[in-house]
Amino acid sequence: MKITPRRLAVGMSLWIPNLFSGIRIRRFSEDWTHATVELHVNVFTRNYVKTAFGGSMSAMTDPYFFMLVMHQLGRDYVVWDTRGEIEFVKPGRGVLTAHFHVSKAQAEALRERAKGGAKVLEWFETEITDREGDVVARVRREVYVREKKRVTEARRG
Repeated sequence: MKITPRRLAVGMSLWIPNLFSGIRIRRFSEDWTHATVELHVNVFTRNYVKTAFGGSMSAMTDPYFFMLVMHQLGRDYVVWDTRGEIEFVKPGRGVLTAHFHVSKAQAEALRERAKGGAKVLEWFETEITDREGDVVARVRREVYVREKKRVTEARRG
């Protein structure tokens, strides 16, 4: 069964760590350049003072940049999420949203830089906003990209 953006969004929303963490994947774009994720702040996802738990906000941003890169580059590349940073700006309440974007040009630049098995580390940034559009947190995620060895060796042969 082919993984489509719709199937992945539904599957990720039903995945136990996301399902019980209030994380819902609203969409992956058909061209794998965008994703939209929501965090529903509730009794399970809030902290002691009843605002969004920082770990929940970090979890809602964890895999999406690497997944967008991975789907654009294809199976000939190793792609990992390696590091994350989060700056908390204001307390989060209600439904929080993060939009992820990896342009075709960005993915192509990563492909070129990773040719021959070179290790590439790239930072991506997004913001988590509340229903009013106020920034709750700024997030940076580092993605690792490398062309797989078998592809590199096949080019030499």
